[in-house]
Amino acid sequence: MRPVHVGICGLGTVGSGTVNLLQRNSALISSRANCDITITQIGARRDNPNCDTAGLPVVADIFAVAKNPEIDIVVELIGGTTVARDLVMTALEHGKHVVTANKALIAEHGMEIFAYAESRNLIVAFEAAVAGGIPIIKGLREGLSGNRINWLAGIINGTTNFILSEMAGKGREFSDVLKEAQAKGYAEADPTFDVEGIDAAHKLVILASLAFAIPLDTINIFTDGITKLQPQDVSYASELGYAVKHLGIARQTAEGVEVRVHPTLVPKSCLIADVDGVLNAVMISADAVGKTMFYGPGAGSAPTASSVVADIVDVARTMNNAPESWVPALGVNVNNLKKLPVLDIQDIETSFYMRFSALDKPGVLSSITKIMADASISIEAIIQREQPATEEYVNVIILTSVTRESALDEAVARIEALATVRDSVNFIRVEHLD
Repeated sequence: MRPVHVGICGLGTVGSGTVNLLQRNSALISSRANCDITITQIGARRDNPNCDTAGLPVVADIFAVAKNPEIDIVVELIGGTTVARDLVMTALEHGKHVVTANKALIAEHGMEIFAYAESRNLIVAFEAAVAGGIPIIKGLREGLSGNRINWLAGIINGTTNFILSEMAGKGREFSDVLKEAQAKGYAEADPTFDVEGIDAAHKLVILASLAFAIPLDTINIFTDGITKLQPQDVSYASELGYAVKHLGIARQTAEGVEVRVHPTLVPKSCLIADVDGVLNAVMISADAVGKTMFYGPGAGSAPTASSVVADIVDVARTMNNAPESWVPALGVNVNNLKKLPVLDIQDIETSFYMRFSALDKPGVLSSITKIMADASISIEAIIQREQPATEEYVNVIILTSVTRESALDEAVARIEALATVRDSVNFIRVEHLD
């Protein structure tokens, strides 16, 4: 097989890691690809001291890389969605295969990109776009291709997992842990994309599309971050035998598909409850294999570069094969994706953890349980936490059985309207991941 020429656009954390890995393991990578893989050109406005580009052609114009007639594969590692989209489309227009680690680009423009690539018999690979070094894309698209996926649930943002791990293990406040996460480089100066769940939502859209062969859709996904979580709720959850995790959940039901990101109570007996720090994990339930879990580093220079290089090797292996034998980006041709309805969060059925402050006097709990009964919500457990004798109000914690979220919202509104209840009702969804 002839040598495969690679052009890398972007020399940030992932770009520098990719250059390092391709050079360090050059012989091994080429032997596994059954051809020589060479870095022919790099597009970057500045050098990165974390990688050695001596002897490699570096240009400031990334579009020159996309148009270079010598290059076979363009690796997009610049981030963002505007320039990155133009770069990818330019590369495809000039007959280049594309490898990218850009989850926002795939989630928001993937349908356009994949359709254009398929029309030109080109490959777009994006393993590094979800969960860093964990081979979850290939796992879903290829390893589990014989299975019907029932559901998947993932810790797919290391920043939020680090924050929740610290809150659970040390009882720390969200704002305090966030500052540490920023100091350690786990969170950006503006952490909105991470802590509000936007980053996880982009990744979940990709996983849901692969799992259920549905179009990429960022509009209808429910997203809730971790900024409102209180240490006492994390502590109470632990006492009740649960861990609080920020999960992306996708499930196929008779009514449609659930696609949602939010804080979630999961039983401590569940494997995903033990995933702490900046690590990622994705659990998948399928009809043939049962439950599996993919676990490992979800970000970082070397782990993400591992997935980028794996995609480069895959593309290099298949370049000389007939396009008819290539695996489509989403597992099936974009024209064959199913347009299943994405369920509104109000129509989701799950269990709930509730906490509120109620006046400590006879009859209060009975009025609350009546409201729950009127809404046809069964109570699995109810706990009243003792407060100092000088405090009139006590914390009440309720665990419900599975119920529709619209019913819970109605009950919450009625409870909050009671004169004997102070402030708002905090609730967190509960998933047993059975």
